[in-house]
Amino acid sequence: MALALDRIRVGSAPDSWGVWFPDDPQQVPWERFLDEVAEAGYSWIELGPYGYLPTDPARLTDEVTRRNLKVSAGTIFCGLHRGPSEWDSTWEQVSRVAALTQAMDAKHLVVIPSFWRDDKTAEILEAPELTTEQWRNLTTGMERLGREVKDTYGLDIVVHPHADTHIDTEEHVERFLDSTDSEHVNLCLDTGHYAYCGGDSVKLIETYGERIGYLHLKQVDPEILADVVKNEIPFGPAVARGVMCEPPAGVPELGPVLAAAQKLGVDLFAIVEQDMYPCEPDKPLPIAVRTRKFLRSCGA
Repeated sequence: MALALDRIRVGSAPDSWGVWFPDDPQQVPWERFLDEVAEAGYSWIELGPYGYLPTDPARLTDEVTRRNLKVSAGTIFCGLHRGPSEWDSTWEQVSRVAALTQAMDAKHLVVIPSFWRDDKTAEILEAPELTTEQWRNLTTGMERLGREVKDTYGLDIVVHPHADTHIDTEEHVERFLDSTDSEHVNLCLDTGHYAYCGGDSVKLIETYGERIGYLHLKQVDPEILADVVKNEIPFGPAVARGVMCEPPAGVPELGPVLAAAQKLGVDLFAIVEQDMYPCEPDKPLPIAVRTRKFLRSCGA
């Protein structure tokens, strides 16, 4: 019998419907996403790219409420490793997303570091390794962001290790956690991205449990990943090849990850994110239904 995961709140996100951008002809309309995520049996969603869902709080509240949905988090990207010059542009983005997130009664802001190579063209934008000074900029910048987001909007930031960013591998994630204060900065552990970059999610939860503030549930196809690593394929084309696959076909096993998270004894969101950009409009719903059924079999 599966462990009762009564501290885990499961949801999904626009990402699982192939949505990466506020507006893109290859993406399903937002109304269809909301209809189908509710039909699949989820009650929690993320906002996705700012501007994909309606940004007027009253309208968005009406749209999600009548589908019995609630919002768990908003998302931003930032390059704070570049130093104080990045602050103003970062805060301009944060203020839009955080205000809407707060208005939807959500409590988390997912923060994704900027990419070091273009996820479409593979153009190298920056060195994959940060200098000592850039690491200091990154950690102090994230702590400042955590303080100011909490003070201004009442939200907790959760930093999302991500492929093709400077917070990706086990070594980088542990360095980031060891260099930041848990009062201001915690982690959104994305099981797929962490596996993509060679990390062990269960080990991370067991070692740094007090820093796990949020989960993204995702799996990678080991065979496709091996080819991606061998040929140094950037993240965007890797996703187009299907590197992020439907559970339970890939790794890591989500049952042990959820069990380890449950043992932390805190309430955690676990948001399904199966990267599928681009994808056929009829593809996401059946996958979402099967994934929700699978997670129920795990006790979630």
